[in-house]
Amino acid sequence: MLRVLIVEDEEFIRRGLLCTIDWTGMGCVVVGDASDGKEGLELLRTERPDVVLTDIRMPRMDGIAMAERAQEEGILPQIIFLTSYAEFDYAKKAIALHAADYLLKPVDEQELVILMRRLAKERTAQEAELFEGGIDWRRYFEDAALNPYVRHAMERIRVDYRKRLSIEAIAEEAGVSASYLSRKLKEATGQTFLEMLTRERLQNAIAQLASGRYRVYEVAEENGFGDYKNFCTVFKKYMKSSPREFLQQGKGFVPQQEEE
Repeated sequence: MLRVLIVEDEEFIRRGLLCTIDWTGMGCVVVGDASDGKEGLELLRTERPDVVLTDIRMPRMDGIAMAERAQEEGILPQIIFLTSYAEFDYAKKAIALHAADYLLKPVDEQELVILMRRLAKERTAQEAELFEGGIDWRRYFEDAALNPYVRHAMERIRVDYRKRLSIEAIAEEAGVSASYLSRKLKEATGQTFLEMLTRERLQNAIAQLASGRYRVYEVAEENGFGDYKNFCTVFKKYMKSSPREFLQQGKGFVPQQEEE
């Protein structure tokens, strides 16, 4: 399901979006709501939604400023601007931020349904493309123009993916800000730090599962997922099946008996 964050300063509209829209019916779950961009940015950092619906004009921090900050930090998801304003300046800024779309208030639920289904389909296609092959580390490391801080982050992912890693800790090691490193990594690879780390972990996990020599919980521990439950959750999110189902779907390997 798509994880959705709602950021809207008008309480009547925000409550309406939360309570009157059939989110479950369109394959979504609302993971949080905020009354301005500053609160919204904090939720973007902690909840990591797939989509954010945000008003443009809000107190303290508007929707454009919130999106720009999230983009700098490498945490900007698909963004839909909610607005009753049609000024060209706002449209230009939305385009620059690669907004998925914009909706005029009051929101037409049928338009929202069509939009969310499109975003869900696009996300599924992107995830399939992202995880169908391993990371070509050689291509990156042979690029003399590769940012040295990005190179350091990639090397840590490649070598230490089994360990507990974070963009904040790696940025501190390199002596740069996490937002700078996130931005440069996304520019160089088209992926966030977490996407690259998860991709590397999953590729190695799949190889171990396919070997038939490891139980699922052993694969989870060996590849930095922490525990069995978290591994199964992440695996199912990206591979669209549980580890056992993945092996049973024509992979030619029979998993060892264990509880899912």
